[in-house]
Amino acid sequence: MVYLVLFLLGLSAGSFLSVVVYRLRAGEAVWAGRSHCDFCRKKISWYDNIPLLSYCLLKGKCRYCRRKIPPEYPLTELVIGLEFVWIYWLLTVNYKFWGTWEGGYSLALLIYWLVLFSGSLAIAIYDFKYLLIPDLLLWPLIVLTGLRLLVTGQWQYLTVAAAAAGFLALLWLITKKRGLGTGDIELGLLMGLVLGYPKIIAAFFLAFLTGALAGVILILVKKKQLRDRIAFGPFLIAAMLAAKLWGDLIWQWYQRVLL
Repeated sequence: MVYLVLFLLGLSAGSFLSVVVYRLRAGEAVWAGRSHCDFCRKKISWYDNIPLLSYCLLKGKCRYCRRKIPPEYPLTELVIGLEFVWIYWLLTVNYKFWGTWEGGYSLALLIYWLVLFSGSLAIAIYDFKYLLIPDLLLWPLIVLTGLRLLVTGQWQYLTVAAAAAGFLALLWLITKKRGLGTGDIELGLLMGLVLGYPKIIAAFFLAFLTGALAGVILILVKKKQLRDRIAFGPFLIAAMLAAKLWGDLIWQWYQRVLL
């Protein structure tokens, strides 16, 4: 039952974040009321706005204009729904949520990671689609992560965050503001606050490696040219989440094989 509830909550969170991504780009207020079709602008009724289920029942089309609903909407809902279940499962390995004195702390930790992972995914989607990292999504996560450090007392993470942002800022200057954007620098601040040392090194290693490989592949298949911009935020975010989960193993492999 807990997994089912979390999955449904994740679907709802994914639906909300999909709307946030769209409205930020369209210049609309995030809290502007009910959703509408991207094409015919008709208001979407509640029974056509049930996460994932309505998309399947409508066969992926708007009820009114019959235009195809962008598949990233249900995909985002599904991924975040599965993410809610997965994170809870990961935390239950080390924490007990029900019937113990630590249940309150475990619940707070669960909420923290759900918000961080979901918000990070929304940032990655936005940057991938529009080559921009919105402050409205990024800075609440930075503040949330900073508040957690105040509770845990891990002050050394602040130094790591400053160093990570400084490193990306240096690359920004060296590449004459073309290699990456200022949003990536701010994202480096979040990465440092989340990861600390040495996981931040593992994350940067993964991000630059996968980013470079993706760029080469896109050029080889003629989807991009050498002068074209490629969103780097998704690679930074994927690397941050991977390093948080498996950073110690990545760091050990890095030391053993490459150093």
